[in-house]
Amino acid sequence: MRKYYILPATCLSLGFMLLASCKGGETDKTDAKTADTVETVTPEKTVKIAPVPASPDFPDAALSIKDVSTEPVGKDSVKVTINYTVANYELKKQTEAAVSKECNNSAQGQHIHFILDNKPYTALYEPKHTFTVAVNSQHDVMSFLSRSYHESVKGKNAGILLRFAIDAKGTYKKLENPTTPMIFYSRPKGDYVGNDTKNVLLDFYVYNTTLSEAGDKVRATINGNTFMINSWEPQFIQNAPMGTMKVKLELLDKDGKAITGEHTVVERDVQLAQQEPMK
Repeated sequence: MRKYYILPATCLSLGFMLLASCKGGETDKTDAKTADTVETVTPEKTVKIAPVPASPDFPDAALSIKDVSTEPVGKDSVKVTINYTVANYELKKQTEAAVSKECNNSAQGQHIHFILDNKPYTALYEPKHTFTVAVNSQHDVMSFLSRSYHESVKGKNAGILLRFAIDAKGTYKKLENPTTPMIFYSRPKGDYVGNDTKNVLLDFYVYNTTLSEAGDKVRATINGNTFMINSWEPQFIQNAPMGTMKVKLELLDKDGKAITGEHTVVERDVQLAQQEPMK
């Protein structure tokens, strides 16, 4: 059985624990999966993470980079185009069990999550993407396959990291990938409205590490409520109050100490509202 350890947020009075089961999704729009869970209590509302029902597995799904091309844009920028190869996985197809998950689902189907320098991802429904970067710069691109309801595919070949540099003359150079542990933020992302606020997908992609009770872990802090995650599986965030939801993900070592280095801490704000317009 997986265990989640709660590090309580500020307690102004004797706390209490509330166990609830909710279903939903998000509107950016997106989703998720995992195991046992507990929650901390805030004065306003209990926030918890909960298991997501098992998703269809794609053990043979593979994503690779076919080629990378560049084109100058003025004197200061370069347009970069990545062509992907997708094997044993169908982009734009609706993932089985999308309806039964009762969470936000992309009408455009399965896709690729494209994450540049750990910024919010771009969903790709075609195996090609063009973006612009500055000259004399270095970048990390994490790409991985995603189910139609935005849960990442975590097979060993389903994700790929590309580290590259653009020199002062605008020339592209592929660099050696790092060997240190990293975490790339995927979900939650964007705005969540109405029923989509009931279940908000928490999902991420780890690189150069595995998570376990005796090894590295992820500390997720959600509106001041802290959860320790020791297995690489997505979660549903439940009971989050309306308004801005702050999410922070940190990689910790086996002793519970923060792992330092590139892409070991990521923070993001998303918005939750009962109805449009978002306030």
